[in-house]
Amino acid sequence: MRVAVLGLGTMGAPMARHLLNAGHEVVVHNRTRERELPLAELGAERAGSPAEAAASVEAVLTCVSDTPDLEQVLLGDAGAASTMPAGGVVVDCSTVSPSATARIAGELAGRDLGMVDAPVSGGSEGAEQGTLTIFIGGADEHVARAMPILEAFGKRITHLGPSGAGQVAKAVNQVMIAGTYASVGEGIALARAAGLPLEALVEALSAGAAQSWVLANRSGNMINDSYPLGFKAALHRKDVAIALDEARELGLSLDVADLVLAQEDALIGDGHGDEDVSVLARMPTRKR
Repeated sequence: MRVAVLGLGTMGAPMARHLLNAGHEVVVHNRTRERELPLAELGAERAGSPAEAAASVEAVLTCVSDTPDLEQVLLGDAGAASTMPAGGVVVDCSTVSPSATARIAGELAGRDLGMVDAPVSGGSEGAEQGTLTIFIGGADEHVARAMPILEAFGKRITHLGPSGAGQVAKAVNQVMIAGTYASVGEGIALARAAGLPLEALVEALSAGAAQSWVLANRSGNMINDSYPLGFKAALHRKDVAIALDEARELGLSLDVADLVLAQEDALIGDGHGDEDVSVLARMPTRKR
């Protein structure tokens, strides 16, 4: 399949690489054009705009930071939808607003283009290894066309309903891991203050009920008080805000997510927004 990949960040670049390795023809475009170069060396074509990238493809894969970015790369003046051949499908792996997703899908349908929302979970490690969990929303026929793309980098792929359903599922994911990051950070802070051997403690916890992806993959950051980029705290804050907006529309109050949002605002204000979201472990000792 000939696929355009728009957005070559921490997640999008490995996705494009997996598509190349799976034998797809790949055209890449990124706002920071230098990020296209490693993929071009692997055989990808480069394009100067989303419109140029989409002009002769069967599918467009997007992986961008936020809802306005998605709208721009798809529906802007030089957006992919302006040139993409009729009958194509957009596969969006960004994390964006569910309601905006449904609206964009409607606009694309008016141009005879399908859309599948396919946000992912599994972190940068999952993207690199091609083992991401993918939540899908969209019509059956569009999902079927998207599957060869998603199978290149996804291990568990679940279709959950119509357009927007995948984004709602990702919101649920982000709410759940928000509390986990915060509570693992608090536990590590308590253990450190009490003088426990942290590595041995994590090993013991990992065999019990406290086991989690965060404990297994991010406790090392917390022990070392070093937070190299895996998933930016600022982007997770954006995701939690999307989830809270969705909850309010449904008449729900998510107190833990509200608390984590406030904590991330404080950390971003302190200049930690570009660090991994496990930087939440600094909250118990942060000067207030």
